[in-house]
Amino acid sequence: MTMIYVVDGGRIHSLEDFWLVIGEAVDGPGPVRWSPPSGGITAGRGRESVVSAFCQHAAVTAVHDQLPAEATLDFLRSAFPPEGREPALGHEAIAAWEAENRVVLPEPYRTFVAEISNGSSLGPAGDGGLQPLGRLPDSWPDLGPRWPGKPFPLRAAWHWEDDEDVDPEDPRIEAAFTIGSVVLGSEDGQSFWLLLTMGPRRGEVWMVADVGAIPAPGQQAWGFEEWVRRWHTGDYWWD
Repeated sequence: MTMIYVVDGGRIHSLEDFWLVIGEAVDGPGPVRWSPPSGGITAGRGRESVVSAFCQHAAVTAVHDQLPAEATLDFLRSAFPPEGREPALGHEAIAAWEAENRVVLPEPYRTFVAEISNGSSLGPAGDGGLQPLGRLPDSWPDLGPRWPGKPFPLRAAWHWEDDEDVDPEDPRIEAAFTIGSVVLGSEDGQSFWLLLTMGPRRGEVWMVADVGAIPAPGQQAWGFEEWVRRWHTGDYWWD
């Protein structure tokens, strides 16, 4: 179920304004009131607010994903040897991180980090294993703060290095690194695994590098469990 917000349209002049208002609603009191799920996203105080289809697909949810099946959690426990695990964070710490970052982590990653392991030296990704929540690999480029609670900017693979029309300063390039995801780890130094946390492709695993960003292993992307299973079988990522 997705909660629907009725917002003060007078404050919204851009996509950034929309997410700011919604974030205030999640964090505490603000000029937002709840509406039943049948009403869509509309503006209050008599002013219409046009919210793009992108916003509608990426709407903030007020509920968590369905909890993972016990079989899924059993597999994840078996895939990450105890000697390589970092201590699990617990649900209270996860909730605090989510509140600070204005996002709800996708399952089963959320329960994995809360109950099984907050990162592991024995497991994917290839360079040093699974990163703890919010931590970045040593090879991560210095791009400033990350914003997991804002929508990931891409809907499909984009090889910007081969795009003759792209401006090297196109803001979507940096946004693919810094917005709408948590970093799972690095591969071969300068390629990074992302778990998307906001936007239409939330819950998918992508790879981003200096040449582009792609869902893994293709347009029908893996989720966190499928990504771990692929590593666990010992198969090459892109076969």
